[in-house]
Amino acid sequence: MAFTPLHDRVLVRRVESDEKTKGGLIIPDSAKEKPAEGEIVSVGHGARDEDGKRVEMDVKAGDKILFGKWSGTEITLDGEELLIMKESDILGVIA
Repeated sequence: MAFTPLHDRVLVRRVESDEKTKGGLIIPDSAKEKPAEGEIVSVGHGARDEDGKRVEMDVKAGDKILFGKWSGTEITLDGEELLIMKESDILGVIA
């Protein structure tokens, strides 16, 4: 995939949730919420501060992240559904 986000944006692939509950019940697709967990596919070069200096990104490709339920913009690249969001929409990195 030849796509690089601009500035402080990241490209994220959602991580699918389990199909069953802990008790063993199968969750139908119509009842599933879109996961708020993902993996960063690619990152931009970072925003610029007031002096024009580039601010380095805190995340990198391959990081597992949590983000808000309504964060990002859904896009389709090479037949795959992905999200583009600002780095500030990321709630945290999963270690």
